[in-house]
Amino acid sequence: MSRDHQKSSPPGGSTRSLRVGELIRHAVAEILTQGGVHDPVLESHLVTVPEVRMSPDLKLATIYVMPLGGRDEKLVLDALEHHKRFLRGEIAHRVNLKFAPELRFRIDERFAEAERIDRLLRSPAVQKDLEPNSDQD
Repeated sequence: MSRDHQKSSPPGGSTRSLRVGELIRHAVAEILTQGGVHDPVLESHLVTVPEVRMSPDLKLATIYVMPLGGRDEKLVLDALEHHKRFLRGEIAHRVNLKFAPELRFRIDERFAEAERIDRLLRSPAVQKDLEPNSDQD
């Protein structure tokens, strides 16, 4: 691969890996929304799929999920892991790829990180620094 090609790739991966990740994200979200996985944990939780990251060779899909309200994360991850084979087969039927990628599930930490930053910005120490004339101490 030429150096010029690497520089022109969008952040987060190649255009193709981003497109395939988005197709897989839609497929997984649709499967979970329609109740395609018969599992009591998954049937009792609304699970969002905010992002899917593909490896450069498209053989591994890291699927970021978040149960509504952030509750029972471990149970939801375990249920998804348990049904990984079924989900991979369903994705293969819905997304036209030469090979169905291996699936890896992770909790999406962006919501927790955003809340942590928000709390930090509202903290008294930061508010004090934001006050006018705070640099004249």
